[in-house]
Amino acid sequence: MNNPFENIRQVRRHLLNHVSELTVDQLNRVPPGFNNNIIWNLAHLVAAQQGICHEHPGLDPIVGRSFIEAYKPGTKPVDNLNEKEIEMIKSLLFSTIDQFEADYQKGLFINYDPRPTRYGVTLNSIEDALQFLLFHEGLHTGYIWALKRTLLNS
Repeated sequence: MNNPFENIRQVRRHLLNHVSELTVDQLNRVPPGFNNNIIWNLAHLVAAQQGICHEHPGLDPIVGRSFIEAYKPGTKPVDNLNEKEIEMIKSLLFSTIDQFEADYQKGLFINYDPRPTRYGVTLNSIEDALQFLLFHEGLHTGYIWALKRTLLNS
């Protein structure tokens, strides 16, 4: 079986490569017909992983509660992010997965109460949450591709 942590890293590497030529303005731009932008989607991947896999089982999130609140489902970009903030989000895409894997190897995720997702999937364990993250990464990969295509064709 493939390492799900490495699969998430690979998806995130692909995403960063896919948007590497975009400017700060393009990463921040919300095209007509969309509610958010590319950098919001990348930050949302971090926030969702932290909420589902760290907060829910009772561990402190690595990124802090305010980060999770800013990028949780239903939020929208409030301000444009600068290059330094964008680089921090790109870094968090990997440092949070690295820490998650280390915490998983230490067996820290023993208290996972069943939790339904908005997609009708119930997460009963950290292993369920990890598998759900792969779906979630794919979903937002599609959003990011659509956002990029729209930006480059407008």
